[in-house]
Amino acid sequence: MKPLLIAAAMALAAAGPARAQRLPSARVPAAARATFKARFPTVRATTWEQEGGNYEAGFKMNGRTMSAVITPAGKLLETETGVAPAQLPAAVRAALARSYRTHKINEAAAIVRADGATVYEAEVTKNGRAQDVLFNADGTLTKP
Repeated sequence: MKPLLIAAAMALAAAGPARAQRLPSARVPAAARATFKARFPTVRATTWEQEGGNYEAGFKMNGRTMSAVITPAGKLLETETGVAPAQLPAAVRAALARSYRTHKINEAAAIVRADGATVYEAEVTKNGRAQDVLFNADGTLTKP
């Protein structure tokens, strides 16, 4: 019995917490869908996920992978655009090279928040463990 419990605990730990739950468009609040349609009128294919109490629309626009986080009431919180790590600002690349030199950079993004501020995200991996780190344009770490 004890080996079974240990195996079950290890399987749960390996699975990790679910960060997002895919949703059919019909289960996304009308206000969130309306905001998305108003902000991105030409986008047709969208995947929706629920993250915490908000809704994230994933889509492609002008050949770029993007997402938008919208509240149930329809407030746009942020948009995220995937970029190549080499396209990050020089100060951000320097900070990554300095502080995460033993990590692999898997992907990067530019995030524009509701207040207009832009932060840069890099997903870094070391020993199979991935983490997202956020930077201001000047290369200083920032919080989500």
